[in-house]
Amino acid sequence: MINQLKENVEIILPENGLEHKLKQAEEENRKLTIKLGFDPTAPDLHLGHAVVLKKLKQFQDLGHQIIIIVGSFTARIGDPTGKNKARKPLSTEDVQHNAQTYINQLSKIIDVEKTKIVFNSDWLDGLSFSEVIQLMSKVTVAQLMHRNDFNKRFTENTPIAMHELVYPILQGFDSVKIECDIEMGGTDQLFNCTMGRQLQETHSISPQIVMCMPLLKGLDGKEKMSKSLNNTIGLTDEPNEMFGKTMSIPDALIDEFIELTTDFSLEQKQDLKLRIQHGENPMNIKKLIAKNIIKQYHDLESAENAEQFFINQFQNKNFEEKAFEPVLIASLHHTKNKILLIELCHQLKNDVSKSAVKRLIESGGIQINTLKIINPNQEIDLKPNLKIKIGRRNFFELV
Repeated sequence: MINQLKENVEIILPENGLEHKLKQAEEENRKLTIKLGFDPTAPDLHLGHAVVLKKLKQFQDLGHQIIIIVGSFTARIGDPTGKNKARKPLSTEDVQHNAQTYINQLSKIIDVEKTKIVFNSDWLDGLSFSEVIQLMSKVTVAQLMHRNDFNKRFTENTPIAMHELVYPILQGFDSVKIECDIEMGGTDQLFNCTMGRQLQETHSISPQIVMCMPLLKGLDGKEKMSKSLNNTIGLTDEPNEMFGKTMSIPDALIDEFIELTTDFSLEQKQDLKLRIQHGENPMNIKKLIAKNIIKQYHDLESAENAEQFFINQFQNKNFEEKAFEPVLIASLHHTKNKILLIELCHQLKNDVSKSAVKRLIESGGIQINTLKIINPNQEIDLKPNLKIKIGRRNFFELV
């Protein structure tokens, strides 16, 4: 059991803390309180979030109490973690909308019926100013400046606002309020989580241990998976989208995805890694990973259908046999059924900037029927049955 709980965990603080907490719970005949806090800064969960949520599920399956703390107060401040400038605070309306979306999606991994979900505005909104000052007195400036991002910004003379320094203290106070035994997060949350330990000790509460999970890299293979970087596979993505995105990961990420995103057994994971080492085509392994991911968040039939769709759409050569998304000509902004190529592509892919569309056209990434067009300002006649391919995975047909 202990080995399973430690699997894929990058940091446990203190090192023997998990054994101690489990023993303590057994002696006191009680459940451990496991905390995960999140600020609802974006409305969707992705595979990066799932790394921590799956570990929570292991504790939940053993009968321990999971508490999800929604940062309904702290999101209105903005977590500076990993940022080289202050994070923009969210409005109350944004917080409420995003939080509800998060909660709805948690059920894809954990049992929400057995999970306590609390909002830290319930206690932080009620603190008087003198209580805030008293809380801040428990922490020194030197301790806060040990945090890498604060230290870096201070060294580079980049402004650090006072509210940012308060943020980790407030997150730590959440652990005091729920008398947390274990706080979980990504490795980028180590400082904030250890603040909870410190504040619990000053409030004469047995200090929580900290368990930090590795940060899953995004589709770019460089930065951590993040909605703001547009490099995510969302838990609510459609199966075909999930499959296509997984197939697009760099080969260097395969081992990481095997370890952190699949639910293969230890033996199966090791076998897949050996197959890569022995020279098997990485595409074969990516297909197995993609199907496993879709099976977890949809079902096996959807996974198999998504694989077949990918083969037909991206591996079969015949352009005419692709599946094209129908687009009404009347839904496009045009003049007398004529439009510049760059405008057409931007309207079809409005989640991509016009400058990015221009680069894609000039690099040969756009196909109209069977012709590649590299002039962004070429005029296109809008007529039914016109087929447009944008990039590698977007196919449209005008109707």
